[in-house]
Amino acid sequence: MATSFGEFQVFAKPAGPICNLDCHYCYYLKKEHLYPKGESFRMPDDVLEEYIIQHIEASADQVISFSWHGGEPTILGLDYFRKIIAFQCKHKPANLRIINGIQTNGTLLDNEWCSFLAAENFVVGISIDGPQELHDLYRLTKDRKPTFQQTMRGYKLLQQHRILCEILCVVNAHNVQYPSRVYQFFKQLNAQYITFLPLVEHKPDNEGGVSHHTVPSEAFGDFLCTIFDEWIARDIGKVKVQIFEEAARTAFGQEHTLCIFRKVCGGVPVLEHKGDFYSCDHFVDTEHYLGNIMETPLVELLESPVQRVFGQAKLDTLPRYCQICEVRAMCNGGCPKNRFLKTPDGEEGLNYLCSGYKHFFTHCKPFIMEIEAQWRRQNIERQIQREETTGTRQAPKPGRNEPCPCGSGKKYKNCCMGK
Repeated sequence: MATSFGEFQVFAKPAGPICNLDCHYCYYLKKEHLYPKGESFRMPDDVLEEYIIQHIEASADQVISFSWHGGEPTILGLDYFRKIIAFQCKHKPANLRIINGIQTNGTLLDNEWCSFLAAENFVVGISIDGPQELHDLYRLTKDRKPTFQQTMRGYKLLQQHRILCEILCVVNAHNVQYPSRVYQFFKQLNAQYITFLPLVEHKPDNEGGVSHHTVPSEAFGDFLCTIFDEWIARDIGKVKVQIFEEAARTAFGQEHTLCIFRKVCGGVPVLEHKGDFYSCDHFVDTEHYLGNIMETPLVELLESPVQRVFGQAKLDTLPRYCQICEVRAMCNGGCPKNRFLKTPDGEEGLNYLCSGYKHFFTHCKPFIMEIEAQWRRQNIERQIQREETTGTRQAPKPGRNEPCPCGSGKKYKNCCMGK
């Protein structure tokens, strides 16, 4: 049996790009054009089962994670997800555990859905862009109606059923102006996990530049700094903000969990509804199509030279400006899709969000350094305690000019130092 020993997280899209909403900034809706007109965007049972089998076989961990994305995956209906669980139970080895995550806009959730999600221990990511006037600016239905009330209904049902829930907030040109308002609103919702996703959108038709929806880089940095200061004053240990958690990982020498901050990428590919495998959620196009799992096993696609080159290119094309940056360990150049600017010395490949990230990571760095120092002190104390308990601790040697520990009254250098 072939096994992938690298970490990976497949964004499986059983409904493809199909969604019941028409959010202004959604980059994935247009992926519908990759397929023939009239396509049924519903992953067939044979493809679904084969994917589950191959995903289990490709996983090297005791806990196997599935991530169901879209479009809007709940548009497939609850019975479809009951089928997913049935296939997983059918093919899961007895000694392994499966965790499912689903990303949703929340508008189609009801009590039956939430009872199922709770019973099957799903982790749910729900998209909320802030209070109503901010959320409803871009997150609209197909007939341009607001969605805040439906989303809040779904979110409250998730809370009532005690489902582990993460709020995903797209930070755009408008809500970036109200960091405290956005953060306080999420706290009012008793949010425990928050992820801020900066919107970077190219202008259509190769016009160059970014759209008016796009968050200004410097403003995004200010947004994060404001929320960080509020979080550090009141909410450490109560609220987990993903980018703060990622920054803190550098204090412990840990690898980033978020792909955009890793040195190399390629560990978060996409599986479309027909079994088509693409390098990344932001690179679902003909250039980054690697094959179909009904013809090439998932593990081979994950470990393919082409996918490895795709991931390694992030590091290999990192500009020198980034290589010598004092906060490189926190950023590593960010997501390749946003690396379309030039550095101050004219080199290609600078991230559009560089100034914002640099502002925030520099702002939080003293806190991170304090965490690192405290962690090192604790490690030293634990080591001393272990040595004292086992009797292996040795007294530190005196300095050259200190009294010799033998009691002669001479300096150590003139007595026992050389013995």
